[in-house]
Amino acid sequence: MKEETNSTENQQVISVWVRDPRIQKNDFWHAYLDYEICLHTDSVCFTKKISRVRRRFSEFVWLRQKLQANSLLLVHLPELPPKNPFFSMSNVQQISDRMKGLQTFLEQILQNPLLLSDSCLHLFLQSQLSVSEIEACAAGKTHYSVAQAVQRCGRRRFHSDKDLQREPSMSCDSDSECSDCKDSEHTTEDLTTNRAMSSASLDVMEAGQRKD
Repeated sequence: MKEETNSTENQQVISVWVRDPRIQKNDFWHAYLDYEICLHTDSVCFTKKISRVRRRFSEFVWLRQKLQANSLLLVHLPELPPKNPFFSMSNVQQISDRMKGLQTFLEQILQNPLLLSDSCLHLFLQSQLSVSEIEACAAGKTHYSVAQAVQRCGRRRFHSDKDLQREPSMSCDSDSECSDCKDSEHTTEDLTTNRAMSSASLDVMEAGQRKD
């Protein structure tokens, strides 16, 4: 009985949230949504205990494919929410359903010890690198390490060796989820109330960590 109690006390927690959808514009006609991924953990698998990054749906698709390939098919990965050809950035319900599906996907992945050892997963969750930069970093083809990329999360984004001292600009890839972005800016306002309390909670946790 005592061993069971100690085991419960020593359990490590990994909490993840997908929230705060925002519209990012490639140009006047093309836009896409990205989402904030918040992670809070006391797990020894993570060097950074609290982090926030933004990712779009196509990057989640890349992550699943990468993890499946890296695990040599030894792990059956959970499914992502299906890609809807009629997905609308003005449809609050569709956005909410997608966020829930993405969060469930991450929650299930983070329960697998084998996947937790994958550098691509850590860089996806705790760095601002693009998917091509993640692949290069995980393969050891960059001058910075995985740990350095994670520690710099929230400061600046790596682009190349020569760009380390430059402030990053927002990068947008071409596979936009929606080609008509007229009048869609109001969508995220409808979700503000739902995420306000969770955002405040994470800010408090980050403040506590800085004091430590």
